[in-house]
Amino acid sequence: MTAKRILDFILTIPFLFIAAPFVGITALLILIFMGPPVFYPMKRPGLHGKSFVLYKFRTMTNALDKQGNLLPDCERLSKFGRVLRILSLDELPELLNVIKGEMSLVGPRPLLLEYLDRYTPEQMRRHDVKPGITGWAQVNGRNALTWEQKFLLDLWYVDHISIGLDMKILWLTLIKVLKREGISAQDHVTMPGFRGTSTLDPSSSESERR
Repeated sequence: MTAKRILDFILTIPFLFIAAPFVGITALLILIFMGPPVFYPMKRPGLHGKSFVLYKFRTMTNALDKQGNLLPDCERLSKFGRVLRILSLDELPELLNVIKGEMSLVGPRPLLLEYLDRYTPEQMRRHDVKPGITGWAQVNGRNALTWEQKFLLDLWYVDHISIGLDMKILWLTLIKVLKREGISAQDHVTMPGFRGTSTLDPSSSESERR
């Protein structure tokens, strides 16, 4: 077991016990304000691009237009879901992914599987390490960054990974959460979809953040 994996266990297991009441209360409030399901499962690429199921608390409704298509994110993001995102409580179920070894506390954020074919070979190196709940890009701008800026920060992390850097990122993450910075991209409730380097489609959506 690597030092990074040991750190994940040392920090995650006690925090799960502390967070258990908040997880229960959050799940109950989602049922009250939005109804089932409570969780939003999604397949995401992990280490070396291998897919796994990531769980988050649901923050959007399933509202459809007259043609039966999902409404835009800005219309489906509920008021309670917005609060969950501001406080980053929607990320709490990902701690289970950390325990299972599919994620780490710190690493590049796991994005959509469909993005794998859109990365340059250099950008693909972000999958040389496990994805994380938080990362170097998240504490240096989060969704206020462009995709290219995010990927450069992810690659910097891959090239400089260390326990000391992870501890620094975790501390900065706490500060960012308290300051509520970088939650959304400009004019978007999340981020515009990644269509490939230098080709962003502002009409597409990542649906559930990061």
